[in-house]
Amino acid sequence: MKKYILMIWCLVLTAQASQAQSDSPYRTKFAIDAPITAAGMGLSYYGLTRMQDKDGLTEEQIANLNKNQVNSFDRFSAGWDSDQAKKVSDFPFYGSFALPLVLVAFDDDVRSNAGQVLGMYVQTMAITGALFTMSSGFNPRTRPLVYSPDVEMGDKMRANARNSFYAGHTTAAAAASFFFAKVFHDFNPDSPARPYVWVGAATVPAAVGYLRLRAGKHFLSDNLLGYAIGSAVGILVPQLHKKSNDSGFSLNPTIIPTFNGTASQGANLSYIF
Repeated sequence: MKKYILMIWCLVLTAQASQAQSDSPYRTKFAIDAPITAAGMGLSYYGLTRMQDKDGLTEEQIANLNKNQVNSFDRFSAGWDSDQAKKVSDFPFYGSFALPLVLVAFDDDVRSNAGQVLGMYVQTMAITGALFTMSSGFNPRTRPLVYSPDVEMGDKMRANARNSFYAGHTTAAAAASFFFAKVFHDFNPDSPARPYVWVGAATVPAAVGYLRLRAGKHFLSDNLLGYAIGSAVGILVPQLHKKSNDSGFSLNPTIIPTFNGTASQGANLSYIF
């Protein structure tokens, strides 16, 4: 599976490098984007090993768990463990990954720049994966389902039972969905469908987050943080590749030196949003 993912990544970046971008709102550079994507994938793998190598809880530690130890904001869901919600969450979760591919398949302008768009998509998911796995790998947090008396002790003692922080499914779904909406928005500036696309993009990860909450996989704060991070990456990666910022949104730093007479006294750093 790892070799397959690496092969797909190389094919996508190769297509990106050779793809004509004259009619695209984005500008990508293989020499810059390839190392960023590679770093994201490498950190994702390292973070995943950290998640898998966590120490699981002992029976004594589990016996001493108390819902009142959970902060008041998240306490309401301690003990939730719906297996049905877990299964249903897979549908919007995996479906979100296909959204950018659907855009490539059915939007002529996007399809003519498929290599470039897919390259940015891989980069988006690589960065998202790195942020999630590294955060979770170094921050063990007990899942809500561990507080349930109906969950088997063996499941509670697994290392995976301490991967609540933060919600990976919600993060990934948000990144894919908002990437889809952002790319559609930029390629179709006059489309009346743009508000509906954004609403749909916001709904998919929200549904995933709710179902993962019901499944006892993550607390509400885990889902909210994952939603925020995923949506931010999904929007910012395409935005930072834009050729221009006619939309009024930019993230361009400007450094202006300040002088007193003939001597420089420092510099002012400003960001234009």
